[in-house]
Amino acid sequence: MDAIKITLESELKKAFSIRKEVFVDEQGVPLEDEFDKFDTLEGPVLHILVYYQDQAVGTGRIRWADSVGKLERICILKPYRQFGLGKVIIKALETIAKEQGTSQVKLHGQIQAEGFYKKLGYYAASDVFMEDGIPHLLMKKELSAEPL
Repeated sequence: MDAIKITLESELKKAFSIRKEVFVDEQGVPLEDEFDKFDTLEGPVLHILVYYQDQAVGTGRIRWADSVGKLERICILKPYRQFGLGKVIIKALETIAKEQGTSQVKLHGQIQAEGFYKKLGYYAASDVFMEDGIPHLLMKKELSAEPL
């Protein structure tokens, strides 16, 4: 299980394929809502891929806004969800945030994943809201007390 920072267009295409399968095909998010102006190799965003047995099976990205790292588009292909890869993705994104000097991260977590994020130290910071027809919570975590 390895997480890598995406630096090549071919890697970014793998991430897009995973996101399309999970969010669009499986969860019904409209295709036009899934991809945005941050889906590039430049700018205020870093994308990662997570590999399981040499196959890209998960992805996520981090974007900076107001000195806070926003974890986004975190997903894993369905057959690989039982191997702890979600934690690998979150920890990789948190490490990137720390490397950039960011002390707080946030995310819009789907309600069904709230327990997962709480186990990783996140707390709910909003009421439930709808995003692409799916109930979400704003969740936050302070990183400053944790070593790299």
